[in-house]
Amino acid sequence: MKHLDKICEVQSECADGTGRPSVYLTFDDGPDPFFTPQILDVLAQNGVPATFFVIGAYAAEHPDLIQRMIAEGHEVGNHTMSHPDLSKCGLGEVQREVFEANRAIMGACPQASIRYIRAPYGAWSEEVFTASQIAGLAALHWSIDPRDWARPGTDAIVDAVLASVRPGAIVLLHDGCPPDDSGTQAGLRDQTVVALSNLIPALHASGYEIRSLPVHH
Repeated sequence: MKHLDKICEVQSECADGTGRPSVYLTFDDGPDPFFTPQILDVLAQNGVPATFFVIGAYAAEHPDLIQRMIAEGHEVGNHTMSHPDLSKCGLGEVQREVFEANRAIMGACPQASIRYIRAPYGAWSEEVFTASQIAGLAALHWSIDPRDWARPGTDAIVDAVLASVRPGAIVLLHDGCPPDDSGTQAGLRDQTVVALSNLIPALHASGYEIRSLPVHH
């Protein structure tokens, strides 16, 4: 992938003294009023944290979900205001997308601390890195993509993660869908909800601890 040197690296941490390697759960394209609460319920039932890379327009529409994420110990990241392919945008447009999303998140929940940004589609560019740096955000990609958005089946989602997991892995999942996919079959995240219920205990059984993203440097 281009620009790898600009992507924030997350190391495996064993900060709680258990000696168990870390894995990080991230969710893109929400919040969604139907599926995001279900995912938050699963996370709460299992007592694990996650990072939600939210679309600013959705954050403005559903501030209660942003507030719930923060109240329950999760992190909210920037996934732009309207989910465009930023690699096709000029610097001015990229900056608008990034800063408007920040404002929408903070407007929904002033207690939010926005540390990370993830480019829609993982489409990074020099303009995205420049805008992110100006906004004080670290660029965060992923290391495992089980393609849950394609609805391959709950077992396939879980198996794909377990087959690729390693210390410090960042798992990409989805609790919503971009505006272009809204209302389509692709927008249904029921498989992700069920897969998550199975994935969390499976990761624990494999010796991993699901943790919050560490402070970046």
